[in-house]
Amino acid sequence: MTQRVLITGANGFVGQAVSRALLQRGDSVIGLVRRAQTTVEGVHEWRFDANDFEGIHERWPVATRCDAVIHLAARVHMMRETTTADPLAAYRATNVTGALRVAAAAHRAGARRFVFVSSIKAVGESSAGRPLTEADEPAPTDPYGISKLEAERALTQYGHESGLEIVIVRPPLVYGPGVRANFLQLMSAIAKGVPLPLGSIAARRSLVFVDNLVDALVHCTTDPRAAGETFHVTDGRDLSVSELARALATQLHVPARLIPVPVGLLSLAGRLTGRSAQVDRLIGELRLDSSHIRERLGWYPPHTVEHGLLETAAWYRSTH
Repeated sequence: MTQRVLITGANGFVGQAVSRALLQRGDSVIGLVRRAQTTVEGVHEWRFDANDFEGIHERWPVATRCDAVIHLAARVHMMRETTTADPLAAYRATNVTGALRVAAAAHRAGARRFVFVSSIKAVGESSAGRPLTEADEPAPTDPYGISKLEAERALTQYGHESGLEIVIVRPPLVYGPGVRANFLQLMSAIAKGVPLPLGSIAARRSLVFVDNLVDALVHCTTDPRAAGETFHVTDGRDLSVSELARALATQLHVPARLIPVPVGLLSLAGRLTGRSAQVDRLIGELRLDSSHIRERLGWYPPHTVEHGLLETAAWYRSTH
């Protein structure tokens, strides 16, 4: 059955991929974006540039009815927040208040389901010996993670009060063609032959290929069993940073220049340079248990890690 889906942040890395997937299955897609002409072809673009979605109910076009919303727009995580004196308030304004405004406006416009793309940072930064499950007590450590957890809880409460079906999806790091930030920096360094001190890092971290995440999001808009659920979504196979770097080097057709620096020395260097948080993300374990979505929806990632890295490396080689 086809549907009308509104995507906030439809012009972003994940937004463009999920737009293409929905269009391919025959759905009508409405892309809510701040800048015009930034969505993929076939998306009905709705430009809305008010901060934190203020006034969205009043400006919701009469013709823009939707069955479901995938809410991707967010104030994103930054390693060093320097743009505001009160980062948590800024994150809350967009990620909590803004998300609630979109949910309420969509509900009044007839939406039955709201898929909120959260983050594993709503739970924590490490997994301490066993994968994190949806039942674990959240303990976010930064303003971004705190705001995502607060948004999850506020939306869940709104769903109970209004009848809007809320689905929460918590991905780890997302990669794929078009990826930016740390993953792109890692690929670039490997492609250029830069020696990297990653050879001794054995801790594993969960990842999700963008097309695997997109497939899960599409399921979450359509499957009745997803209503009211929270899902961790991963590729189903966790790599260490050194394994990831070697696999990327293979796909980029370059040698992996990994220096086996002891993890203790990396940690010390992080403390001495004021970059402990960045180093901890390299050397620490962060694994997610994604069995709940398999058991509840019968969902399995359609693509392997190898395929995801192949596609990502092919994109990098063609654009850099």
